[in-house]
Amino acid sequence: MTTQPDEGLLREAIALAESWQNRANALLTSEEKGIQEQMSRLLAHPTDKVIMTKLLDQSFRSHDPGRVADQVNNLLREYGVPDFFSRVERVLMEMFLGLGRHFPHLSVPKMVEKMRENSRRAIIPGEEKPLHAHLLKRREQGVRMNINHLGEAILGEGEAFLRLETYLDDLRNPMIEYISVKISSIYSQIHPLAFEHTVNVLKERLTLLYRTAEQHRFARREGEEVPKFVNLDMEEYRDLEITVTAFIRAMEEEEFKHHYAGLALQAYLPDPYDMKRELTTWAAKRVSAGGSPIKIRIVKGANMEMEQVEAALNNWPLAPYDNKLDVDANFKHMVDYGMAPDHAKAVHLGIASHNLFELAYAYELARRNRVTDFFSFEMLEGMADHVRRAVQEMSGGIVLYAPVAEKEQFINAIAYLIRRLDENTAPENFLRYIPNLTTDSEAWGMLKEKFLASCEKKDKVSTKTKRTQNRFEEIFPEEIGTFYERPFTNEPDTDGSRAANRLWADGIREKWRKRPGDDPLEIPMVIAGKEVYDGRTTIELPDPSQTGEKTRTRVMVATSALADDDDVDRAVAVAKIDPEGWRNKSAVERHKILSRVAMEIRRARGDLIGTAAATTGKVFMEADPEVSEAVDFAEYYPYSVKTFADMHNISCRGKGVGVVISPWNFPVAIPCGGIVASLASGNTVIFKPASSAILVAWRLCQCFWDAGISKNALQFLPCSGAATGAKLTKHPDVDYVILTGGTDTGLSILAARPDMFLAAETGGKNATIVTAMSDRDQAIKNVIH
Repeated sequence: MTTQPDEGLLREAIALAESWQNRANALLTSEEKGIQEQMSRLLAHPTDKVIMTKLLDQSFRSHDPGRVADQVNNLLREYGVPDFFSRVERVLMEMFLGLGRHFPHLSVPKMVEKMRENSRRAIIPGEEKPLHAHLLKRREQGVRMNINHLGEAILGEGEAFLRLETYLDDLRNPMIEYISVKISSIYSQIHPLAFEHTVNVLKERLTLLYRTAEQHRFARREGEEVPKFVNLDMEEYRDLEITVTAFIRAMEEEEFKHHYAGLALQAYLPDPYDMKRELTTWAAKRVSAGGSPIKIRIVKGANMEMEQVEAALNNWPLAPYDNKLDVDANFKHMVDYGMAPDHAKAVHLGIASHNLFELAYAYELARRNRVTDFFSFEMLEGMADHVRRAVQEMSGGIVLYAPVAEKEQFINAIAYLIRRLDENTAPENFLRYIPNLTTDSEAWGMLKEKFLASCEKKDKVSTKTKRTQNRFEEIFPEEIGTFYERPFTNEPDTDGSRAANRLWADGIREKWRKRPGDDPLEIPMVIAGKEVYDGRTTIELPDPSQTGEKTRTRVMVATSALADDDDVDRAVAVAKIDPEGWRNKSAVERHKILSRVAMEIRRARGDLIGTAAATTGKVFMEADPEVSEAVDFAEYYPYSVKTFADMHNISCRGKGVGVVISPWNFPVAIPCGGIVASLASGNTVIFKPASSAILVAWRLCQCFWDAGISKNALQFLPCSGAATGAKLTKHPDVDYVILTGGTDTGLSILAARPDMFLAAETGGKNATIVTAMSDRDQAIKNVIH
C-alpha cells in the first residue's frame, strides 16, 4: 500500500492534470465560453453573488405570482440588476421593472421558466420526456448517470413512502441505472438516540430498494446488462454511523450476498477514515466468503454551513475540519487506503471531485497499484463539462451525479443552485478558478501548491473525531461558569451521535421507567426548612407513557404530599422573615452560591431528564435542552444582576416574597428560570409546580438545596391550584408571582390581587401575555426594585 507519494508519483499526477486542463481548454464550446465569461463577471463583482442569492432564496418561495413579483422588484430596486447577467437577461430584467411587475401572472411564470431553462445544465428536468432524452444522450456518450431527486426535508411517514416509491419507480425504469438515496428521505423519524429502532426501519426500506435493484437490469451502450445500483448519500454528521450500520445490516442479508451497492463517505470529516477501514475489513470478509464487493464514493462534503449551525446551536465542537488543507489531505489519505490492491478489490472507489490534481493523483496511484478496474471518476452534472470530456477522453468512463427536479419541485432546485453557487465561488474551491484557467497562470500555480501541501500532510492529518462528549465520563472543574470565568457560554446539549451517550440515555430510561408493582417514591413538601409528608393529603403521579387501554393499569411513579391553607400561611411567613438572611447577601455572594446550583444541575442532568419523562411524558431530546437552558439560567441571571449592582447612581433590592408557578410541559427550564432570577435578585421563593411535574420539580429543588440554598429561602409547596394555590397567590405578604400557565389563571390572580406584580406568560385557546419577559435581563427587572 502506498502511503507517502514519492516525487515521481507527484510529478506524474501534476503532468496528467496539466494535460487534462490543456485538453479541456481545447474542447471548450462557444456556449461554455459564454458561461465562463459570465462566471468571471460574477467573481469580479462579489455583490452580485449576494444579489443572486437573495433573488433565488427570497423571491421564489411563494406560490403567489404577485408576492414573487413584489420581492423581485424590491430587491432589484435596492441593489440594481446584477452586472454578471447577460445583455439579454439585463434587458428582460429592465422590462420587468418597467412593465412586467404590474402583470405578475404573466411575467413571473416566464421568469421561472427562463430560470429553469438556464439551470438545465446543472439540474435535469424530471419530466419523463426531457429526462429520458438526456439519459439517452449521456448513455450514447458512455457516461453513467447517478440520479439524485432534489427535495425538501420530509415532514412525515406519508412523504417518506412517496419518496421511497419514487426511488422504486427509478429502479424499475429501464433508462435509469444508478440512483442516490438519502436515508432522511425514506424515514422521517431518524434520531441517533433511537439508534437500533432507526437502523431496523432503514434496513427494511433498504432491503426493498436492493431487492428491486436486483430484479431489474440496465443495458449499457456496449450491450452488457447489469443490475441497478443504489448509492446511499451521506448527509449530516449525526447520520454517519446510522447510515453505515443500516447499509451493512441490509447487505448482510443472504439474498444480497452477491448484490453490488455502495455509499458515500465525506472527507471533510475526520471520522470516515476509520469507518472506511472498518467497511473494508467487513467487505474483504464478504468477498472471501464468495460475496460481492461494495463501492465507496469518496467526496469532500457539502453541508458545512448546516454543521456550523448545528454546532453553534448545541454548543458542540464543529464536526468537520475547519480548514481546506486538512480536508484535501484526508481525501488523499482515504484514497491511499482505498487504492491498496487488496482493499480496492473488496471496496471499489468512486473518486468524486472536479479538482484535476485530486483526480490525477488517484488515477496515477491506481495505475501504479494496478487497480484501475476498481475505481471510477465521479463529477457533477453541468459543472465544467469541458473538463469532464477531457478526463473521459483520456482516461475512460465517468459517472455524473445528476440532480433531477420536476417543475413543481423547482423551489428545491433553487436551494441546490444557491448551495452550488456558494461552493463553486469559495476562495479555495478549484471550480472558482475554472473560467479562463491555463496551466501557465498564477491561479494554476497556486492550486498546484495547495495540492502539494495537502500531499505533504495527508499522513499527518488527524482522523480522530472532534465530537468526543461522553456523559459517563464528565468531570466538571469546580471553578467554571460566569462567577469564575466571567464570559457567558451556553451549556452543551447531549450529543446523541455518540454511542456512549446513547448508553447513558438507556441507563436513564432503565432507572426511571417504573414497572407495575414498583413502590412509588414519596415526595414531601418543604416548609420552614423541614420536609413534611405524613398526615397530609397525597396525590398519585402516574407515568403517562404507560397509561391507557393497552396497559389497563396505571404505573405509579411517585406520590406527593399536598399543602393545605395552614401550610401556605406558614411558608409565606417564613419567606417574609428570611431567617438565614438571603436578602442581605451581596450580589457577589448570591452569584457564587448560584454558580454551585448550575454545577448541581449539570450533575443531575440524567435524573432531571428521567423524572421529566417519567411523569410528564417529556421525550429525552426535548428534556435535555431544557436542562442545558436551566444551567444557562443559573449562570446568566446572577451574572446579569451584576449589571444593576454595578450602577453607582441607583440601588437595587429584591421585591420580597416571590411565588413561582411552573407548567407541566416545560418542567425544568421554566421553573428554574423563575427561581434563579428571584434568588439572584435577593428574593425568597415559594415554588408551586404543576401537579404532574411535581417529581421533576422535587429533583430540581434538590439541586438548589445541595448547592447551599436554604430550605427557608426556597420552599417547595405542591398543592391544588384551584384551592390552596389560589390562597397562595392572593396572600397579602406575597409580593409577586411568576406564572407560566393558562390565561384564565393569570387573569384571576390579577383580579384577586391587582396591587401585586405578575410576570405571566399564559396560553391556551386564546393565548395572552399578561406581562411578558421579553429577554433574559427582563426577568431580572421583574423581580427587583
